[in-house]
Amino acid sequence: MTDEAPLRRRDSPDTAGDGPHLVPPDPTSGGPEDSRPATPLTAPRDGTPPPVETSEELAEVVARMTGGTGPIAVDAERASGYRYTQRAYLVQLRRAGAGTVLIDPLPLDDLRTLDIALADTEWVLHAASQDLPCLAELGMRPRRLFDTELAARLAGFERVGLAALTEQLLGFSLEKHHSAADWSTRPLPDSWLTYAALDVELLTDLRDVLAAELERQDKTAWAAEEFAALVAGADRPPKARPDPWRRTSGIHRVRGARAQSRVRALWHARDGVASRRDSAPGRVLPDSAIVAAAELDPKDERTLLGIPGFGGRSVRRLARIWLDALDQARSLPDEALPVNQPVDGPPPPHRWAERDPVAAARLARCRQVVVGTAEQYNLPPENLVSPDFIRRLAWSPPDEVTPRTVGDTLLGFGARNWQVGLLADQLAEVLPEPKTL
Repeated sequence: MTDEAPLRRRDSPDTAGDGPHLVPPDPTSGGPEDSRPATPLTAPRDGTPPPVETSEELAEVVARMTGGTGPIAVDAERASGYRYTQRAYLVQLRRAGAGTVLIDPLPLDDLRTLDIALADTEWVLHAASQDLPCLAELGMRPRRLFDTELAARLAGFERVGLAALTEQLLGFSLEKHHSAADWSTRPLPDSWLTYAALDVELLTDLRDVLAAELERQDKTAWAAEEFAALVAGADRPPKARPDPWRRTSGIHRVRGARAQSRVRALWHARDGVASRRDSAPGRVLPDSAIVAAAELDPKDERTLLGIPGFGGRSVRRLARIWLDALDQARSLPDEALPVNQPVDGPPPPHRWAERDPVAAARLARCRQVVVGTAEQYNLPPENLVSPDFIRRLAWSPPDEVTPRTVGDTLLGFGARNWQVGLLADQLAEVLPEPKTL
């Protein structure tokens, strides 16, 4: 492989011959500055490589990537909605001088040798937080990264999907019709492999354009903090949710602790089946069926199978499991029924006015600061600061309100230094009650 110039789409003069010269992007627009249609990108410039499946092939990949130059584009495909786990079923890489590589991690123990080879290389990912956990399972953890989705958010782009950004900034359109495919399928169809290879085809080109735009807006340091935080949490296991069964869709319709115990029992029974089968829980039994059974409390198979969601053949075969779960919930003593757990943090905002009108007014003033500052710097408010941090600050402000104490409080929640720098002074002004004349 040899170093290649980026694909060129825009028709503006390219006097240096080193890549596309783009019209400066308008982050608030929904598309390119000009009205020319994007060029469909249907195949990688070097063709679609077969997946790497052996340790010998992986060793060759390590050598190729080590000999490449510049950042490396990285992506991973999971089987969300099909499998219980969030493991990677395909890993895609592209680096100048090394070309594109597709790796099937299933027959390989891990990718640690590749991780070591890339230790000093910047990784370029899109929506990195989605892929970092499954890459960490394979022994791959970046030391430096650039997240093109997050960079686009910081730069103020309205559409931050990979296809939208590639079309707007590079003039190429990507097909995304395989994004929700079952990537655990083997063998993977050729069209899927081409799709996967195209996901990394333009990532480093996109990185360069976005980096230049961040620099133009004086936001490079902000992005660096955000990227460093992603790296720091790359191998951190997901935080376990307390009582995950309470997130069952439609559970708000289930009234009473006894009925909620039936949701809990069915949820755990389903989770056990899904884990053993490595199947997405919703494919084993939909949430709607759990809620309906919790409301009706069926006591025999005929009644159970008459409930919508329990009529499919695979679900019928598990009828005894569902009935046993309901029997267990029915036999629980009162003291073992679900109870509402104390909330870690402030109540839901819609209840503030009733519980603490002063705090509700304080939250409204803080939100005005966040929205106004976000508009000033062309940022989504949620990227300027986590809404949860503002709620916690407004519900329980520091005893002495100063820019320093407000800033320390936000940093304690997990805010970045750049966020504190933009917000602390203004929040310190609005947290105290307004003086009345």
